[in-house]
Amino acid sequence: MTRRRRTLTGDEQALWAHVTRHIAPFSGRPAAAANPAQAVVAPPTPAAPEPPKKPPPGPMPKKPKAAPQVKPPPPPAPTVPSLAPLERRLRQRLSRGAHPIDAVIDLHGMRQAEAHEALRRFLHGAQAAGHRVVLVVTGKGGGAVEGGSIFEERGVLRRTTPHWLRQADLRAIVVGFEEAAGHHGGGGALYVRLRRAGKLGGAW
Repeated sequence: MTRRRRTLTGDEQALWAHVTRHIAPFSGRPAAAANPAQAVVAPPTPAAPEPPKKPPPGPMPKKPKAAPQVKPPPPPAPTVPSLAPLERRLRQRLSRGAHPIDAVIDLHGMRQAEAHEALRRFLHGAQAAGHRVVLVVTGKGGGAVEGGSIFEERGVLRRTTPHWLRQADLRAIVVGFEEAAGHHGGGGALYVRLRRAGKLGGAW
């Protein structure tokens, strides 16, 4: 920046000489110019700009809420396989007596609750023993149960036993069942084929 010089008036020069004649210069600095006309007037130093004001602090950001923990669904219950008829070859061998009956239960003379529980115990025990085919004798009905009313006929076991064998608790044991051949009781008995223990999805 080029410095600008200004010429003092006569009164200003006389005043300047009167003011400065008794002033001693600072050590290390040159003496002031004798002629006030030689003095250089420095331009005013511009004021430093004020620092920008910081905006007032805003509200603290809210912490995101933790996602709720979702419990995994319980594992599905094992599917109970449907019943299947006896294989044709097995049926033929049973009818001719060429295939042995591993165990027999006779439900004659039992009330329904007693017969149902006896059938469950028998089938569980037969499976645990490794039996493959068992015979369940229900009777053909037609007579009253001893000690019961006239409505408690033996024929009810013939009708309800297939229903019990289709229930889920026994389908885990039973592969299938069919009416027995004549020499094994005919319509009053059932061939029941069992699953191998621990083999829910298959038979022997």
